[in-house]
Amino acid sequence: MTERYIIGVDGGSQSTKVVIYDLKGNPVSRGVQPLKPVDTPEPGQVEHPGDDLWDSLAAASKKAMDQFSGDREAIVGVGLCTIRFVRCLLKADGCLASPAQSWMDERVSKPYEQEDSEVSYVTTSSGYLTHRLTGEKKDSAGNYQGQWPIDTDTWGWSEEDSLYEQYNLSKDMLFDLYPPGTILGHITEEASLATGIPKGLPVVATANDKAVEALGAGIRTQETALISLGTYIAGMVHGGRQNVKEAENYWTNFSAVPQEYLYESGGIRRGMWTVSWFKELLGEDLVKKAEASGVSPEDYLNAEADSRVPPGSDGLLTVLDWLAPAGQPYKKGMMIGFDVRHTGAHMYRSILEGIALTMKAHMDAMYAEMGERLERIILTGGGSNGDLMMQIFADVFGVPADRNVINGSASLGSAINTSVALGIYENYDQAITEMVKVKDSFSPDMDTHDFYTRFNEEVYQQITAHTDPVLKQAHAFFNR
Repeated sequence: MTERYIIGVDGGSQSTKVVIYDLKGNPVSRGVQPLKPVDTPEPGQVEHPGDDLWDSLAAASKKAMDQFSGDREAIVGVGLCTIRFVRCLLKADGCLASPAQSWMDERVSKPYEQEDSEVSYVTTSSGYLTHRLTGEKKDSAGNYQGQWPIDTDTWGWSEEDSLYEQYNLSKDMLFDLYPPGTILGHITEEASLATGIPKGLPVVATANDKAVEALGAGIRTQETALISLGTYIAGMVHGGRQNVKEAENYWTNFSAVPQEYLYESGGIRRGMWTVSWFKELLGEDLVKKAEASGVSPEDYLNAEADSRVPPGSDGLLTVLDWLAPAGQPYKKGMMIGFDVRHTGAHMYRSILEGIALTMKAHMDAMYAEMGERLERIILTGGGSNGDLMMQIFADVFGVPADRNVINGSASLGSAINTSVALGIYENYDQAITEMVKVKDSFSPDMDTHDFYTRFNEEVYQQITAHTDPVLKQAHAFFNR
């Protein structure tokens, strides 16, 4: 069995990652291509420049294939996972009519508006890239949330004509929908030349990127939750077959397992982006200090913040509103509580603590409404690479925090979808058992947990009640 391989695609917000796995979930080759900085042609508009989603997929695939030393005929399929909430407008020939609209673009949170007569199809990032790879006008139902006339019970297009009117879409503008784990088509000769992926390989539907990440992390029970530390930080838990529609503290997302759902808490927009922003702010000074210590800038900051800064960062508080919600444009990111003790290491730890404290409040609200008890968390994404972040989450949540061998798990989730679609494994539980492995686990210090619990309830969660009125007044000065 281990002599066969699967290509898992993870199209994220900052890069496209293509990983070739064996059937035990071990990566044997990978390619990464950063996305270009997004364009903002007008206020509220955020676009992927040119044909960047496709170009980055092609480049990352070529890198992965170039590094692959195995038998190419032993590669059996491709699982495609892409960024959710991206809107792609296509011409009749399937080419982009305009740049893909990012999940941060205000237009994707509103019904489609026909402003270009050349637009024949409206689809998602996965629909567009599936078409580029296979020539088919098919897409995964698992990547449709938001402004679409979809029936979330049947995972198909709605039978209600009023919904098509509401979203300004007609049925002939939409791709055909299929559940995750379905073969959508096969790699065309043109796509093979562009990507290096062998012609004729089946391309398998996955779901939205967060759901595929949860599958790749092995989330299958409600006692274990996933915290995805990406550009958008989300908390997720397995929901089974119950499509909850009226929850107050979480929302129901499609799972990467057909006819199952994923419950998702409130999140943090530009979450780990804030950490990257801070490192860039320190700039050359951080690089020089790290080089002098013989470590990476990330390791240098983690070591400084771990050894020199106590829990609570000596009272320095970070509020992570670097990207305001659409309905609250006055919100801003903040660091408050500076005094002469505070250093760059304090600021860094304060950001990490702000992320963990915010997600703890979101997850507590979700679990209270669900009536379930959280017993363990799994952290994925680039933010989970640091031991300090893992320990802070364990201490804040008061439960063990696990990190898997594959902690950027969307590509592995894509491979798992593909393994079940091709009959390599009988079901998703078997595939997870064979392909998902825990690397290490961080146990909470319960004294530190008690401190964080009181600090979160009595201080951190009270900040915005006092600062929002001031920010609203400031917003009126600078946004007239």
